[in-house]
Amino acid sequence: MRKPTKRRSRLIRGGGAEAATLAAKRRVAFGHGGVDAFDRLPDDLVLAVLAGLAARAGSPADLAAAAMTCRRFRDLAAHPAVLSRAATAAVAVRAGGWSEAAHRFLRRCAAAGNLHASYFLGMVRFYCLGSRAAGAALLARAAAGGHAAALYALSVVRFNGSGGGKADKDPRTGVALCARAAWLGHVPALRELGHCLQDGYGARRDAAAGRHLLLHAAARELAAVSSARRRGRAAEDDGGAAAAASRFMVEWWALMSAEKPAAAAGGGGGCGAGDDAEELRLCSHARCGRRETRRHEFRRCSVCVSANYCSRACQALDWKRVHRGQCGAAAAAARCLAAGNAY
Repeated sequence: MRKPTKRRSRLIRGGGAEAATLAAKRRVAFGHGGVDAFDRLPDDLVLAVLAGLAARAGSPADLAAAAMTCRRFRDLAAHPAVLSRAATAAVAVRAGGWSEAAHRFLRRCAAAGNLHASYFLGMVRFYCLGSRAAGAALLARAAAGGHAAALYALSVVRFNGSGGGKADKDPRTGVALCARAAWLGHVPALRELGHCLQDGYGARRDAAAGRHLLLHAAARELAAVSSARRRGRAAEDDGGAAAAASRFMVEWWALMSAEKPAAAAGGGGGCGAGDDAEELRLCSHARCGRRETRRHEFRRCSVCVSANYCSRACQALDWKRVHRGQCGAAAAAARCLAAGNAY
């Protein structure tokens, strides 16, 4: 048996000075009644800390982890003062993790006045969940607050007449919304506005101004790619709210496509809404994720007639990245097929 040291002997014998000192230290550290001193901080200070965390969160899991610390944190993390400060990454839910809890979290953030959440949930409702009116209302709320991506999303809706018929197309309003988003520095809006001015679509034709906007958009895109590479990140990861919403929609439709064979094998209905849903096409730009709300809503490539695009900006991006090498081959195959059918 180990021989007790002098310090342990004094504690065992209950030397009053040592015991009193330790008890005083515990009272300072834990407060009266054994309560942690952190629990005695005022709610305003904790809300400020949580709001700062939400503003710098890298994913929804960061805010969720803080909320799971204790019951008090869970209640304070749901306060509008915290949810309204949530960053783009904090509301960027992934399609694979979509649930009623995630939907409720986004609704609370949007109700608290968070423009990123209003835009993200508006895109999800409009294009993925089929709630056109609710999605458009959320996009309009974000656009009214000066959210550039929401302004551009509404311009695409106006250009295509999404959610309605061909008669609902409104190019002039689309150009006005696109110009506002471009003035705020949104690169896709700059590119779209440049093409509209070059083609005279929804505005008076001005080829020189359109070319200037396209060059400006290309320079902004190159600067963003260079900045992302210096930080060791992919360029699409720095796209902000628009990139997060597009990533969700791309993943969502991929999951829906994967579930259709399983549903057909099980004898159940698919994830669409019948034959009409089967014929609705996705934008051919791989990073867009928008889907038609009616048949033949998106414009097609005039050469190969096999690619569909929700906007001129997506068509220009896809041409530079992929379609330039595919279009000629697809057009040649179509001509050969037409010649064979003629005989």
